[in-house]
Amino acid sequence: MKLNRLIALCLTAGASMFAIEAHAAGDLNIICSADPEVCDVMKAAFEKQSDIKVNMVRLSAGETYAKIRAEARNPKTDLWWAGTGDPHMQAADEGLTQEYKSPLFDQLQGWAQKQAESSGFKTVGVYAGALGWGYNTEILAKKGLKEPKCWADLLDPSYKGEIQIANPNSSGTAYNTLATLVQIMGEDKAFDYLAKLNGNISQYTKSGSAPVKAAARGEATIGIVFMHDAVAQTVAGFPIKTVAPCEGTGYEIGSMSIIKGARNLDNAKKWYDWALSAEAQSHMKEGKSFQLPSNKNAEIPKEAPRFEAIKLIDYDFKTYGSSEKRKALLSRWDKDIGAQAN
Repeated sequence: MKLNRLIALCLTAGASMFAIEAHAAGDLNIICSADPEVCDVMKAAFEKQSDIKVNMVRLSAGETYAKIRAEARNPKTDLWWAGTGDPHMQAADEGLTQEYKSPLFDQLQGWAQKQAESSGFKTVGVYAGALGWGYNTEILAKKGLKEPKCWADLLDPSYKGEIQIANPNSSGTAYNTLATLVQIMGEDKAFDYLAKLNGNISQYTKSGSAPVKAAARGEATIGIVFMHDAVAQTVAGFPIKTVAPCEGTGYEIGSMSIIKGARNLDNAKKWYDWALSAEAQSHMKEGKSFQLPSNKNAEIPKEAPRFEAIKLIDYDFKTYGSSEKRKALLSRWDKDIGAQAN
């Protein structure tokens, strides 16, 4: 009897352990650095076609980078989806993410493939979008302000307190802006420009898309953002006009990375491959996401700003995606701009 009872207990314990392992095999912990609406759309679409339960948290790209650095010895995240590519590159540079080459690699646009190759396949491009701004046409007309068409125009004293931009420490969008201006003007001139621009900034937000949302609500006149974020507000019915700066502008490669030490690695790879598919990327427009998808066969939203219509710089993702360059630029921004911020 004792032996039979012992066997029964062992079988019960084994079954319990199996149940725990089976449950764990069905989990995936993701940080999403896109807008909440598209995060929700992608989560729902993936769960619909798989038996994997997605636990998703929404954080800005800068916040995510800081989080996975802090948790490097005991990762709680399996995969990081979306957000500007610079912090993804920085995470790769520091060994916080792991190498993975998807079977769908050959289906991707050249800029997405280059992102992967330059990171040693520790990240990959999932979408792209150009930097610019959106302004509220009704407020502009009411206040008698001229249309800002160029970076230089944003320094006009008439825009004092009218502009919002994110903080580059928390926002990948704002770091991309900082790196873009440095590449257009040179570092010293770019920081001179930012010091003058600071006089016109009403708020440095945490999220990269928040400035144009504030403009849509009438809380600001101009929001410096990726152009697709401004387009999203126009599509939603707000009086927002999107601008591509006349001098030229940078762009983002929204990226995806598997965290080194991911507890649910197989499931992370399943999301990774799915998220690079034309089918998955065609879902993004359902979340009012108007970026250019990285899969050549994905449907491009008709409202998406096209690269061929924008004067783009040859953005150096390798240099400005390095940890050393990021630390140097942010340190100078904190000292020269952040300390003087309104």
